Formats: sequence, structure tokens, C-alpha cells
Amino acid sequence: MARDWEASFSYWAQPPGKTEQEKCDNAERAIRKAVAGSEALQAREVSVFPQGSYRNRTNIRTDSDVDIAVRSRSTFFFNLADGVQREDVGIQPASYSYAQYKNDVAKALTNHLGAGHVTRGPKAFDVHENTYRIDADALACFEYRFYYANGTYREGIAFRPDGGEMVYNYPEQSYANGVKKNDETDRRFKALVRIMKALRSEMAGQGVAVANNVPSFLLECLVWNVPNEGFGHETLRADARYVLAHLFNNTRTPEQCRGWYEINGHKYLFHSTQPWTRETVNTFADTAWNYIGFQ
Repeated sequence: MARDWEASFSYWAQPPGKTEQEKCDNAERAIRKAVAGSEALQAREVSVFPQGSYRNRTNIRTDSDVDIAVRSRSTFFFNLADGVQREDVGIQPASYSYAQYKNDVAKALTNHLGAGHVTRGPKAFDVHENTYRIDADALACFEYRFYYANGTYREGIAFRPDGGEMVYNYPEQSYANGVKKNDETDRRFKALVRIMKALRSEMAGQGVAVANNVPSFLLECLVWNVPNEGFGHETLRADARYVLAHLFNNTRTPEQCRGWYEINGHKYLFHSTQPWTRETVNTFADTAWNYIGFQ
């Protein structure tokens, strides 16, 4: 008997249920309490806020991920536009290093949650699940600024992985652009993001190798780059068909997707610094199309 893909897509399109969402919120709340109880962090202008699929409400059922930024404004990372010198925009040497800050966040989390409930990773802290919360990543980060020639700057967040170069992103812009796209597509954008994430997870579980190389954030960005006209068909199946066809047809050559951006609208989606490639996306779209059985 042929699979009812519309039923699968309708289920996948839904956000996590109430109980699962409460466990997500509890994980965020635990991290907030840990930071609030730290004397070392009180003078560091720290704010705690959700980001990624949890903030954007594009996380999927039974596979929710909670990504929490723990950002300090007392020091910032920066990049400069061509021709701009740090003296031009008044940047002074920092007195509080990122290494110090990450150690302070580590102490705050372990003091509040217990050392056995927190694992320090090269990028973020893994706050382990229990009966009240799900797994969460707590990212110690600084404010990030990209300075223009006129002295103004674009703000984001940045961190430095252990032994690696600075990584920066724009969670506020990602959130705003996702909300805008969702409004413009009559709520179909986030539904299709969830569908693509759940499809990827099922394919990975069935041993489809390419599915393991397409992270959640990439899928969200890819669906964001699909024209609004591709959403709002009579069925979710038709929307999914359009999304996969658009992704496949427009990633066959570099020129076709050269102007694609991450959902934040500031970073090129396909760039030498990205951990994924256009070729992988093209293969995934083709494989997913065939997995569903589209003609």
C-alpha cells in the first residue's frame, strides 16, 4: 500500500506538543537561573536568550533542540569593513578575555546544576536532560560588531571554539526574517521547514548517508531561499514538491545560487567558510525527491 505522504507531512508540520515545549522552556529557565546566581557574571552585562530553531519555533516533535545564547556586552568581537581601522571607530584593547568569560559561565552552570549535569564542549556547554527538561546547548558568546566606514555597525553574537577562529552570527536578524517569511507565506514557511527537518531525520534513520550532512540550520536557510510563490498550494505535498524541485534545480551550478544567503540575510549560504557545500544540497534534494517518490 502506497504511503500517505500528506498525512506524514501534516504531522511533521506541527510544532512540538505542550509537554515537550514545556521541557524546552524549563531548560532555558535553568540556564537563566544559573547565570543570575553568578556573582562573577553580574558585572559583565550578560543577557540570556533563545536562538536557532527553538527561538524560531521550527524545532520538530520528539527531536527538539534548545540553543541558548549567554551573551556578554562587556567585551565584543569585531570585524572591520575595507579601509576601516580600529582607531577610526574607537576600539580599545579588551580587559576581559573570552577564555575568562567561558570559564565564568562554566562555573555558573556547574554551581547551579551540578557538575554531572553539564558537559563543556569545544563550542557550547551541553546541559543534560532530566525528567523536567530536554538537552540544551548554552553558548557563551560576546557581542559581535561589523563596523562600516561611517562608524556605525551591524550587531550580532560571536564566540571562539576551542582552538578555532571566531564564529559570528545574527540570531535577531534570523528570527525577524523567519517571522516575515512565515507571515508572507500564510504560515507555510515554518511548516515546510519542520517537514524538511523531519524528512531528513527519517532518511538518516533509514541509512541514507547524505541526510547526515545537512544540518538543521542549513535546511531552514534553504527553505527561506525558496520564493514565496512556492508555498500555499492546496496540499503540503505540493509545497514540499516545489521546495525540493527548486533546491535541486537551483543548486546544479554555483551561478544559480550565488546570491543565496543564510536566513539572517547577511552571510552567503554557499561560501568557502561554510561547513556544507552546494553539491551536498543538490544531492540531498535529489535523494529526498526520489525517497518520497515524486515524479
